[in-house]
Amino acid sequence: MNIPENKTGEGGVIVTKLDDLLNWARLTALWPMGFGLACCAIEMMGAYGSAYDLDRFGVIPRASPRQSDVMIVAGTVTFKMADRVRRLYEQMPEPRYVISMGSCSNCGGPYWEHGYHVVKGVDRIIPVDVYVPGCPPRPEALIGGFLKLQEVIRKETIRAPRAVQQIMAKRQAEAIAQA
Repeated sequence: MNIPENKTGEGGVIVTKLDDLLNWARLTALWPMGFGLACCAIEMMGAYGSAYDLDRFGVIPRASPRQSDVMIVAGTVTFKMADRVRRLYEQMPEPRYVISMGSCSNCGGPYWEHGYHVVKGVDRIIPVDVYVPGCPPRPEALIGGFLKLQEVIRKETIRAPRAVQQIMAKRQAEAIAQA
């Protein structure tokens, strides 16, 4: 049987930038570590169900922070839980991304004004890449958040990694505070 060369792809050469190749690999295989803190977790679980099929985007939930590259903070973050959120974030390998899901994790929701125990946004504890609004946000909104995160990943470059930028910004802020 004689198969033409151009049909099998043999002999072809693909030329691309290393940034594009790594970013494509990252954005097509997002492994979120989702932990539910409040009612937004029910909507997050619904998004993982077969009706919305996050697998088609390469989103496969993981239970361990050491195997995850995306953290979904779904719900109210209290001061008691803040240390644990930070610890889980620090256990994740680089590059790591954060999706803040729902009004409570975005800005404290309706609880921060009359409660002393609620953090006024998870971005005061860890850096957030994508905010998903709503109370609680629908699964479609979380899917939209993953699409926004894919846009963020697509624009990254190896020359200026986010982790190094964050560390340098933190050191500069500490130096300014000491002066």
